[in-house]
Amino acid sequence: MRLLLVEDDLMIGESVLDLLRAEGYAVDWVKDGEMADTALDAQTYDLVLLDLGLPRRDGLAVLRKLRSRKDRTPVLIATARDAVKQRVEGLDMGADDYIVKPYELDELLARIRALIRRAAGRAEPAYEHLGITIDPVTRKVTVDGQPVVLSSREWSVLQLLLARPGVVLSRKQLEEKLYSWKDVVNSNAVEVYIHGLRKKLGTGLIQNVRGVGYMIPRGTA
Repeated sequence: MRLLLVEDDLMIGESVLDLLRAEGYAVDWVKDGEMADTALDAQTYDLVLLDLGLPRRDGLAVLRKLRSRKDRTPVLIATARDAVKQRVEGLDMGADDYIVKPYELDELLARIRALIRRAAGRAEPAYEHLGITIDPVTRKVTVDGQPVVLSSREWSVLQLLLARPGVVLSRKQLEEKLYSWKDVVNSNAVEVYIHGLRKKLGTGLIQNVRGVGYMIPRGTA
């Protein structure tokens, strides 16, 4: 999953960036509203974590422009503006949730997971398909009830494919979800993760659609 962090406070930004990356998210961090507009024009994100008091362009203006394009990307406002009127304004303008600084990091992660889950149309926290279960909260994976240990990148690839059974994702699409701007991407990285998943989960789970990409089938593999 790829997130956009919009935060001008360096101390907060660095701590949140480290937290999100430790949770396996690919994160792009921008520090003002105009940079946020540019990033949102150029890249598709699974969630935007948006401060309001930003240089060059206020966070609400960023949100207004995003929603004016009919862009449904989940937006979690994270700001020190704690007046009820300001919270209502942010939510009515199109934000999906609102958290006030200073916040507990565990709560921030829970809200991010909930928004991504709802955006995918799921109510339940865990993914289950073809005997594979992954839990985003505990990051545990089981195959027919037996635990399997995955690397962080393998986990991310599996989560992306398992979230949309029957949908083919190209290598480029997977790379865009796995890596942020500053990451160095090896040309065969996705193939390596797919190979690792097949060894651990079974060769029939992830199918290769020649010339297109990879998918997990809707029915029995």
